[in-house]
Amino acid sequence: MARAGGLIGEGQPVAVPTETVYGLAADARDSAAVARIYAAKGRPDFNPLIVHVPSLAAAEKLGVFGAAERALAERFWPGPLTLVVPRTHDCPVASIATAGLDTIAIRVPAHRAMRALLETTGAPLAAPSANASGRVSPTKAEHVLTSLDGRIALVIDDGPTSAGVESTIARVKEGAVEMLRPGPVTAAMLGEASGLEVTGVEGAEIVAPGMLASHYAPGKAVRLGAAGFADDEFGIGFGDLAGDYQLSASGDLTEAAAHLFDALHAGAASGKTKIAVAAIPAEGLGAAINDRLARAAV
Repeated sequence: MARAGGLIGEGQPVAVPTETVYGLAADARDSAAVARIYAAKGRPDFNPLIVHVPSLAAAEKLGVFGAAERALAERFWPGPLTLVVPRTHDCPVASIATAGLDTIAIRVPAHRAMRALLETTGAPLAAPSANASGRVSPTKAEHVLTSLDGRIALVIDDGPTSAGVESTIARVKEGAVEMLRPGPVTAAMLGEASGLEVTGVEGAEIVAPGMLASHYAPGKAVRLGAAGFADDEFGIGFGDLAGDYQLSASGDLTEAAAHLFDALHAGAASGKTKIAVAAIPAEGLGAAINDRLARAAV
């Protein structure tokens, strides 16, 4: 951790696990350091990054929180919820980290490694997923090395992540909570905590990470909703449908989410030319799983 803190102090990005996926962290105030994140990932510069901080108090130094945003933060932080809020007038985060927008995506993570890194550096950390842009997100240290080996100086290995999909992203707009990206915090949970209606996002405006139509690509054709698997397909099973990789034999969506990206990595590394995925129910966490699969299949 001391070595990681030193590298970040020198403006170098470091891969670190969070409860969702492994992130590629750098000082969000340092425009050159953030540029190195983009360079390592090959990430489009119009796609903003999530900034991680240790507490709501720290978040309020970067963004403007109304009553609804504060209620959501108090309910779900630390945890897998990212809130998009207006930047404060004196926000120290480099504009490159927010893609020049007047809003900022902020999260307070729960994972011990990311929290330790925040404490060690004393800096807000911009940290998108630690993979080449558009590729499958990493839930293990070896996944990071699959696409970023040689591009970054250090990976902190603390085993597989628990949630398995990226954080839910939401913003409060016109008296409703707008879900910009589904994740572990579901629409029902957002509505219960805020007392507001929860809506989807309309239009093609990129206002938060993970909104590109094509994302999480394993480099092979992906068929969704499979009822069976062909000989040339790497089968990703769920429930009663077994395959080369089983997301959850019991049909547990939480277990499936934790295994999702590992399954796509396994499919990408297999000798099969295609990938097929069993049908996943759309309710609850299934919405986040299907969102990631739909982007992987584009």
